[in-house]
Amino acid sequence: MKTNRKIPITRVNKFFSQEDFNLEVDFGREWLDSDINIKVILFQVLQGESLTDDIYGEAGRDGIRFKAPVELVVNFNMAAPTNKAYNNDGSMRFLEHGNIVFGVYQVQLDELEAEINYGDYIGYAETEDKIKYYTVSNNGIIHSDNAHTILGFKGFYRTITCVPTDIDEFNGI
Repeated sequence: MKTNRKIPITRVNKFFSQEDFNLEVDFGREWLDSDINIKVILFQVLQGESLTDDIYGEAGRDGIRFKAPVELVVNFNMAAPTNKAYNNDGSMRFLEHGNIVFGVYQVQLDELEAEINYGDYIGYAETEDKIKYYTVSNNGIIHSDNAHTILGFKGFYRTITCVPTDIDEFNGI
């Protein structure tokens, strides 16, 4: 339950304040935007507006509605591809892209009026003419742990995990 009431966070004010927090976030964003400069495209699914079937409540490929795509600057990590087999004897092998994990500043999402949810799609340009698409499997919405806060002050950074999608599921809009 979210309220409009504002409560100042004073747990570390002797050494760290909101101004210090904002400065640290600005430093991190400058590094990410200027030095790293890795971008992904967020395709936000409009959950309530997608056309679903009456039996399973699932949207078909052509029934999914999206917000306009948003470009995000992120800290990016792609896992190694996995080589799997359909059969126990190792025949009928296939190689699948690894999952991606990326970090994004919450303030960037707020500025863009974007939200990352389970089931949204992420596009990553592998080459100049090829984009690989992924589905969000962990939206990192809980970011109040030590890894996602500055000195325990408050959360500023989300870690998002995505799994590869099949070309039949999503191939851009």
